[in-house]
Amino acid sequence: MPTEPIPANCSPTQYQCRDIVNLYDSSACESLATQAAAGRYLWIAEGTESDSASLPDFTPFLVRLCEDGYPGWVAGQDRHLLAVATVPYEAPLVSEAEIRRRIPEAIGFIHAAMAHPNHYLWGGTVAPDYDCSGLMQAAFAAVGIWLPRDAYQQEAFVQPIAQADLQPGDLVFFGSPAKATHVGLYLGEGTYIHSSGRDQGRNGIGIDRLSDQGNPISQAYYRQWRGAGRVVESFRFTGKLSGKTADA
Repeated sequence: MPTEPIPANCSPTQYQCRDIVNLYDSSACESLATQAAAGRYLWIAEGTESDSASLPDFTPFLVRLCEDGYPGWVAGQDRHLLAVATVPYEAPLVSEAEIRRRIPEAIGFIHAAMAHPNHYLWGGTVAPDYDCSGLMQAAFAAVGIWLPRDAYQQEAFVQPIAQADLQPGDLVFFGSPAKATHVGLYLGEGTYIHSSGRDQGRNGIGIDRLSDQGNPISQAYYRQWRGAGRVVESFRFTGKLSGKTADA
């Protein structure tokens, strides 16, 4: 998670990203926390500055993304990537039935992402390189549905379901008994697609099985099985969320 305190309050002024903006976990701007695609909205945290145009060169500033409430530091030299929003962000209202209708498009997004050369990127949420929860968030955002940022936040947000009730488009979670640290998207017939890391995964996007009899990667993740959930609404940020912890 971010290594420096994140103020709860932000400037009421909303900014919009002109291009991809990297958010870091500290003011040193060395370790990526997440990314904001072009068009995303954010607030600047009170106590840094209320107007990004007035920030001196190379002075990092703290922001919080409007869509998921995620905090992070933006490098001062990237301030030109932000513009004052002319229309404020409004969280989408999407019915459960409409979400189900859009699921095939979200699945198609991930298959298309897998078809391009990619590798696992901690904090990655934009093509071509993603982390596990960043890929899930990007796939649903591409069809107008927002999820929280991290795997453990996504697990808390979705509607829990039994493994036997899995349908394509449901999220599957792995980790320790204490916390979800990895997430994938169920495809059907016992398979799921995910972006996995180097240590026990594929260093990128691939398809594995929910089985202790599959390939070594499938087996390694299945030993960390936590459960599954269904996306039944689009996320609306209403309060404080913590930042990134260990997603695998």
